[in-house]
Amino acid sequence: MSFTTFVELNKTFEVAWSPEQVFELLSDVPKSVAHFPKVDKLVDLGENTYRWEMEKIGVQAYNIQTIYACKYLAYPGMKTVKWEPVKGVGNGVVSGSWKLEESDSGGTKVKFHTKGSLEIDLPFFLKAVVSPIVASEFEKLVDTYHKNLIETMSS
Repeated sequence: MSFTTFVELNKTFEVAWSPEQVFELLSDVPKSVAHFPKVDKLVDLGENTYRWEMEKIGVQAYNIQTIYACKYLAYPGMKTVKWEPVKGVGNGVVSGSWKLEESDSGGTKVKFHTKGSLEIDLPFFLKAVVSPIVASEFEKLVDTYHKNLIETMSS
């Protein structure tokens, strides 16, 4: 038996780099993902589509590995990068976007939005305990990702 858990995040932060520099980094998926923690493998499926394979989390008999694929679409004129789910790959479905705009300080305001679902192959009675843990872990990973990006784009 399994269950599905859902997550949605909206985050905004500012960096010193220009919108063009930020766009160049975020639209290069492997370079951007290099800042994301606990990625076991990023597999290039061609046509700017990538499969994410995260490190397993959990203990002994109860562990979860998140796998999903997204197609990335970069719009330089709009300074936007979007990702759309590739259905039928792994146990997750993820979509989202980066939206960039020049900040008042001369750097870039970075707006991040993502939402996703994860099919978890554990007994249903664990849903009330596991779902909040999965959501919290995902948010921590995204916060670390953003911290790493901010550090890179602050120089």
